[in-house]
Amino acid sequence: MPRIAAFRAAGSPRYGFVTDAGLIDLTPEFGARFAGLKQVIAAGALEEVAAAGAGRSAIWPLETVEFLPPLAGPEKIICVGVNYPDRNAEYRDGQAAPTNPSLFVRFPGSFIGHGANLVRPPESEQLDYEGEIAIVIGKAGRRIARDDAYDHIAALTLCNEGTIRDWVRHAKFNVTQGKNWDRSGALGPWLVPFRDAAQLDDVELTTRVNGEVRQNDRTSRMIHDFRAIIAYVSTFTALVAGDILICGTPTGAGARLEPPVWLKPGDVIEVEAAGIGILKNGVEDEAC
Repeated sequence: MPRIAAFRAAGSPRYGFVTDAGLIDLTPEFGARFAGLKQVIAAGALEEVAAAGAGRSAIWPLETVEFLPPLAGPEKIICVGVNYPDRNAEYRDGQAAPTNPSLFVRFPGSFIGHGANLVRPPESEQLDYEGEIAIVIGKAGRRIARDDAYDHIAALTLCNEGTIRDWVRHAKFNVTQGKNWDRSGALGPWLVPFRDAAQLDDVELTTRVNGEVRQNDRTSRMIHDFRAIIAYVSTFTALVAGDILICGTPTGAGARLEPPVWLKPGDVIEVEAAGIGILKNGVEDEAC
């Protein structure tokens, strides 16, 4: 499956085709038409761009580039909370799984790319991980029928939906503060074109911290599956090309361990999903 990444090399943002040997820069060929991958998605040209990279030799070795979040400036980033059965049980509130998805939004500036460090702020030590699959909308729509939902997906990527835990409890009925610290989460490492339902319907999702498996589940166990999420969200807001839906994390976040275990500088977090790849990030303290 082709992998298309946004990256910075020689001081400039670029995008290209990822190989094991490095990146094939497609910006010279497509940059006049598409400033970035958001524009590629909006034009329905992801497969064209992917095909252009096939069979070419890499120009940029992986160690020489900075991976960026795949899409710059998406109109909407909407996240789904409490979307695996064991995750609901972690709350120990005696309530059944919710009938409708629990949603919140994140700002683009709260995410970094693959290989960069999540930033722990001085205001809290409670930086936590949440490994998730993210879907990128390609075809705009409102009130999308469940049966048509997959027709609106352009690509898949991964997310470490990093959270400052104590700040999600600063007030009632919202988590915005704890979910939007600058550079607290990650998206990437690249986009994989969405071609077949098998890429989502029963995929293993794993999060490791320093090589230790902390989260592991399968998407077939999601309370609200990908089709349901698209149908529900598009009921109240029009989805447009480049919107990102981050679809929920399994049980096992650091806050739920006994005692809780928070991320700290030097830790390495890997989020992996079959057919998409591995999103890998470190941790550093914010320089103030």
